[in-house]
Amino acid sequence: MGKLLYVTANPKGIEKSKGLQIGETFIETFQLNRLDVDITRLDLFKQEMPAMDSELVSARAKVGGYGIPIDELEEGERTKIMKMHQIAEEFKSFDYFVFVSPVWNLGSPAVLKAYIDNLFVHGKTFAFTPEGPKGYLTGKLGIHIQTRGGVYTHGPMKDLESGDRYLQIALKFLGINMMDTVVAEGFDHFPKQVPDIVAKAKEEAIIAAKKMALSPLDATIV
Repeated sequence: MGKLLYVTANPKGIEKSKGLQIGETFIETFQLNRLDVDITRLDLFKQEMPAMDSELVSARAKVGGYGIPIDELEEGERTKIMKMHQIAEEFKSFDYFVFVSPVWNLGSPAVLKAYIDNLFVHGKTFAFTPEGPKGYLTGKLGIHIQTRGGVYTHGPMKDLESGDRYLQIALKFLGINMMDTVVAEGFDHFPKQVPDIVAKAKEEAIIAAKKMALSPLDATIV
């Protein structure tokens, strides 16, 4: 049986969040096509995770850079890096990843960046080799569903969106095969067209979910 991790980064809840509504359409479609895949939901606004503070930065350097055993760290360092490793190990156990987030201030909600920080564990999810960095999460598929108040696919804001761009780079770095992002944008610019924008994004989500569900895990799909 396969496993899918559905990661959301929106505090509004599904009744108010257009992104979560689109994401739910994706998940429902995926489930219909892959009854054999177990789906786990992760709301990042309810997730406890260590921040990259002085203790965690120090712990990562000691363990990853100097090879100091975790049990020799100071208590605060040990607690935080063990939690980080737990989050990374849990993430590794999944085959499919669906991220849903809005654009906030040109990027993603801070909780999403904090979560990604906890996935970068040298020796577990990636490593630096003589040939360059190597992601260990190969043979897995991922997709990002993103909502935007503005318009970033063209026009003066095109080069300013960094949330999707960063997520794509980070997850590909870890080895995950990323599909094209499902984007719903222009909510603030075209308030009268919001129902149509959401409906179009749901159609795209349905197509993407079927592609993910029916494609081999090692496939490169768009």
